Amino acid sequence: MTENVVHLYKTTDREPTGSPADEGATLTLVTDPSAEPAASMLPLWVRSGRAVKTFVTHETTRTTARAVARHTLYVAGGARIAARRTWDGRTAARYERMLRAAEAAGNHEAAAEWEERGQRYREARHRRRMDLLHSPLDAAKGAAVSVGMGVGSLVLLGVVMAIATKDATEVVTPLMAVIKFINLMITIVQVVWGPAITIGPLLALLALWSVGAHQQAAPQWALPASVRSGEGEPITPSIVVKALRDLGVPALRNAIKEMGDAGASMLGPITIAGCGVEVDVTLPSGVSTIEVQNRRRKLAENLTRHEHEVFITIPQAARTVRLWVADSGALDEPIGPSPLVTDETMTANYKTGRAPWGQDLRGDAAALSLYQRHLLITGLSNQGKTVALRSLALWLALDKSVQFLMGDLKGVGDWAMFDGLADTLIQGPTDEHVIQVTEMVEGAVDEMNRRIQAPPGTVFPPLIVLVDEAQVAFMCPAKDEDKRPYGGAKANSRYFMAVRKIHNQGRAVNVLMWQGTQDPTNENLPKLVREGAHTRASLALGTESQARMALGDKAVDGGAAPNLLRPGLDQGTLVLASSGIDIPAGQSSITVRTHYIDDDAAKAVTDRAKALRDGVTTLHAIDRAEEHDPLADIAAMIGTDVRVRTKDVLKRLAMLNESAYGGWSFLDLKRVLDDAGAEPYKSDGVMVVARDRVLHALTNRDTDGSASAS
Repeated sequence: MTENVVHLYKTTDREPTGSPADEGATLTLVTDPSAEPAASMLPLWVRSGRAVKTFVTHETTRTTARAVARHTLYVAGGARIAARRTWDGRTAARYERMLRAAEAAGNHEAAAEWEERGQRYREARHRRRMDLLHSPLDAAKGAAVSVGMGVGSLVLLGVVMAIATKDATEVVTPLMAVIKFINLMITIVQVVWGPAITIGPLLALLALWSVGAHQQAAPQWALPASVRSGEGEPITPSIVVKALRDLGVPALRNAIKEMGDAGASMLGPITIAGCGVEVDVTLPSGVSTIEVQNRRRKLAENLTRHEHEVFITIPQAARTVRLWVADSGALDEPIGPSPLVTDETMTANYKTGRAPWGQDLRGDAAALSLYQRHLLITGLSNQGKTVALRSLALWLALDKSVQFLMGDLKGVGDWAMFDGLADTLIQGPTDEHVIQVTEMVEGAVDEMNRRIQAPPGTVFPPLIVLVDEAQVAFMCPAKDEDKRPYGGAKANSRYFMAVRKIHNQGRAVNVLMWQGTQDPTNENLPKLVREGAHTRASLALGTESQARMALGDKAVDGGAAPNLLRPGLDQGTLVLASSGIDIPAGQSSITVRTHYIDDDAAKAVTDRAKALRDGVTTLHAIDRAEEHDPLADIAAMIGTDVRVRTKDVLKRLAMLNESAYGGWSFLDLKRVLDDAGAEPYKSDGVMVVARDRVLHALTNRDTDGSASAS
């Protein structure tokens, strides 16, 4: 560290004569260059400057200066407002403003009405001015008549008093009393006039200050901190108009300036809607709704709200946007518990009921119909997707006719409470779990096909095929023995094709596909799969392109914006596009704040659901070790017979393995034999299976398998 040496010269009387002190003693002071010089060593102008700077920049000084400026400017603002009100009252300016506003809004009927009102006002003003030409003469005549009648009345009263008292001097007593009263009033005015001249201007200034303070007629920088922030400020027409004016859209700003104070004519009624207010804004000609939608953040800040507290949707009316503005902080408050938890007597009805999912932004209950609707819920990680999806399954489980096939490709126990309730419950994130989930979905496809082939009018119980974290399945690189991938989005992808088949035909026979997935992309959520869902919901997402993947272009173009939800803060809040929920007219989506049901509460609901059923044995994995070889079993059932009727083959297969072949039809048998090249054929008018064909097909298959292995 470098040291600074400072030489100080100082005389002293304590040194002997002739010592160096006579010339001045030299003192050496070693200082740290990083240290600030002592205050006593600084020049006076530096210390004075610092003191002035400290005083000027001190918070107390700034607050005092702001208060003085604010209250002074309140007077000026109040004078401006009073002058404007007086001008409006004495001229036709108000009518002109309303006329310009109606013209700018394109409302020609209103413009014609205001023009007519202005014309009537001018005619009435002209008549009043013409009357003023005759008023001085009329006033003089009226005053003379009034004075004459007054004096006559007083004299008549005096005469009555004189007759009563028999004193002739009483005739002038009433007249003199009035004269003395007038003299007293003049004396009072003389006494009060001086103070009134002094106090009057002060009272006038106080009145102007009151008007300015009430209207906050001061610059923003001079207002108190609570008012400058504006947080929680009630939404009024003037605030909405000012927010739109300052939005940065030139055509909108110019139109509002032409309207003057009548910019509120663009607004419909401001109505209370749940924990906020709602208002429709009819935009002037030349301003598109997309220009307002794209400036949501700036509009929210102009309304003294956070971005997530303002929602912009497009109603049916042309050139109109619907603003919903939340009360400050209201969306950060949790909603109440789910009725599934509070009402232990609640049951469900798949066909006619609606699942109590949460609340919309207006605070009304949001209930979703699940009848014959495929479902897709997506969002970023840790935003409440699994809880939202599980809430729907919990409600539907209270309908004992509903069957579940569940695959949880996260495998941390979020769905463990469905053990003993679901027919199949596979939990785990590995490729092996993906293979088992894929086979579970393919089994649902087989069940769907069986139902489709049933006689017309057959009623089937609902079967919900639910896969959580479905992106794991789409991204799985594993392939089967035929080199077909389990994941991916191509025509040979087993999981993708099984989901597509259920989407195409499943709802007709009550086989429904529910999927939950994270962070959607074209790779982990293929286009055909996401567009096959009837109910599409999204929690917070990162980009608008992801929002379009999750909800579709129509919903996003109509104002849906899950990408504007706050990750981590808006957990459980989702944007929903579905015909299964009541959406306000003209809107394509609705925002729902879902109820949170924790694991313990979910287990209590599933316990109630299990009590409604006879008991379900849950299959936790698809055991492929017990799979049978249909072609080999057919060969075994034919035995040494040259040919066997297909009907007999089916009976023998059912006796061999009821669970595997008990539901087989002729079409199932024919499909296996056709694939192997051992097609059934007619003999003596009946369909038969030839032993030679089946054995030949087995031999060729085994030979091909051995060659492939080598």
